[in-house]
Amino acid sequence: MNMLSATLSRVKPSPTIAVSSKAAEMKAAGEDVIGLGAGEPDFDTPDNIKAAGIRAIEEGKTKYTAPDGIPELKQAICTKFKRENGLDYVPAQVSVGTGGKQILYNALMATLNPGDEVVIPAPYWVSYPDMVLLAGGEPVIAEASMQTGYKLTPDQLEAAITPKTKWFIFNSPSNPTGAGYSWDELKALTDVLLRHPHVMIMTDDMYEHLVFDDFEFCTPAQVEPALYDRTLTCNGVSKAYAMTGWRIGYAAGPEKLIAAMRKIQSQSTSNPSSISQWAAVEALNGPQDFLASNNATFVRRRDLVVKMLNEAEGITCPTPEGAFYVYPSIAEIIGKTSPRGTVIENDEGFATALLEETGVAVVFGAAFGLSPNFRVSYATSDEALKEACTRIQKFCASLT
Repeated sequence: MNMLSATLSRVKPSPTIAVSSKAAEMKAAGEDVIGLGAGEPDFDTPDNIKAAGIRAIEEGKTKYTAPDGIPELKQAICTKFKRENGLDYVPAQVSVGTGGKQILYNALMATLNPGDEVVIPAPYWVSYPDMVLLAGGEPVIAEASMQTGYKLTPDQLEAAITPKTKWFIFNSPSNPTGAGYSWDELKALTDVLLRHPHVMIMTDDMYEHLVFDDFEFCTPAQVEPALYDRTLTCNGVSKAYAMTGWRIGYAAGPEKLIAAMRKIQSQSTSNPSSISQWAAVEALNGPQDFLASNNATFVRRRDLVVKMLNEAEGITCPTPEGAFYVYPSIAEIIGKTSPRGTVIENDEGFATALLEETGVAVVFGAAFGLSPNFRVSYATSDEALKEACTRIQKFCASLT
């Protein structure tokens, strides 16, 4: 008897979680490890948001809610979309899930049939292809390069679309590269999508507020209103509001799709935590001034990491527009040998040797669909980043 589903053989565990787990195990064993793999801010959740969660507990708001969100949170989401993105939605067009990941998964489960294709630009967040596979679809990877700033070109998108394409997944600023699409760059992609009315657009805007310098965020339905009825605009409170553990994601889109996602959620997790929902209301409706302060910290850290990595032998590190990641290339390092005799055959080998020989944990590029690279999360202290980058510099200099 085969105990496990055949569908499970189509997917793999999350590499980012695996890296963080291994680093934690080494730390617990007393080793000096600096973890640069986790994709979460090191800031604490703002006090007003924590207070809203505490208040919800004290007021007894600890019961079941509607499967996909309380009315107050859905209204706050509608207000946010209008205020920040110029998009008009009503609560019936909004779904709230247990984190952004559940929102994306619900949408794919609600829409994909065997053989349906989903176009995913690479480098991609590690979960996109596997969620498509779990839902019975087929990922179609459209590979961007460092030469284009890790951004998909209109010609690449056009070439990836077929009559079987159901979704195009779009993420800006990007995990893992931090690359952000300007209005004109995004308009060039939406012009392609207008020519293919059978393709729906799933936008992952989780890093919307984590943008730097003079970059201005925009989202597909905002850039091209004609795509409004085909777009699921996804977001959440995890990254910008430092609420990763609260687990609240949300999306707005066509009512028929939202209703289908509600049906799936009602038979899987049911409602997200009631306490977290009330905290998210405060996050969206409350003061937003801390965002600028947090971003200033991220800019300082980004500039530090980019500078130090570009000073390392064999590493080329572009400067990203947002999020809190960099995605350097190690093309010049492949084939070299580490001090302990490890031949660096690929980026996974580089990340493994780096962790074992220096105690610095990064995520290898193959996990994100583009090699030879690695991802660094700079959502940690300046001191830890300086020490980690110094170790990376010494490691690279020691390769022969």
